[in-house]
Amino acid sequence: MQEIITKSLRDTLSKDVLFFVLKIAFGALAITLIVSWFLWDSLSAFIASYLSWIPWAWLQTSGSTLAALALGYMFFIISITLLTSLYSESLLVQLAQKHYPKVPRIGEAGITTSFFITLKSSMIFLILFMIFIWALFIPVLGQIAMLYLWSVLIKETTVYDVGSLFIRDKNLLKEKNKKARMIAMIASLFNYIPLLNIFSPIFAQILFLHHLLYDKQR
Repeated sequence: MQEIITKSLRDTLSKDVLFFVLKIAFGALAITLIVSWFLWDSLSAFIASYLSWIPWAWLQTSGSTLAALALGYMFFIISITLLTSLYSESLLVQLAQKHYPKVPRIGEAGITTSFFITLKSSMIFLILFMIFIWALFIPVLGQIAMLYLWSVLIKETTVYDVGSLFIRDKNLLKEKNKKARMIAMIASLFNYIPLLNIFSPIFAQILFLHHLLYDKQR
């Protein structure tokens, strides 16, 4: 796993990946700003109502503001995940040809399927986020909970987008999928670092790409 992480980090810092990530980030930022402009007041009011159980008024106000900002941040991450899923195929194929030239491409990820898998994961993520939003205010527990939730957001999308390109054997893909949660959580660590959070979805895909193909070429 250490070698796979090292190779993935090296790929993530390559010119092609950096250019791809910047394009995705600008697109996701534009989407987030537009949605926030129209929905900010409604989201703030909803979250304030949701946190009305807190007995201290000052904590309700500050907590609702923090939660609204966190929700906006979550939407930014979701937008990056969605755009990465839709547009990363050619980049993944390019990296596979570079590192694993003997492994043929056997299929492609359907745009519609990628979109709906990402949408489903995003809905599950948002529902769990709203249920466990109180955990954000608990040190350590809140950070662990968010790391798991971020992995929920990118795991299934990553497995489908990468696996459908190179793996036809469903049993093999199922076996490789056992480590997908850990891979998604490792990639989600980027979300704790400002600016580097934009790398999380593509890093997860590159990690899973090496995880799938490293042993296959050997």
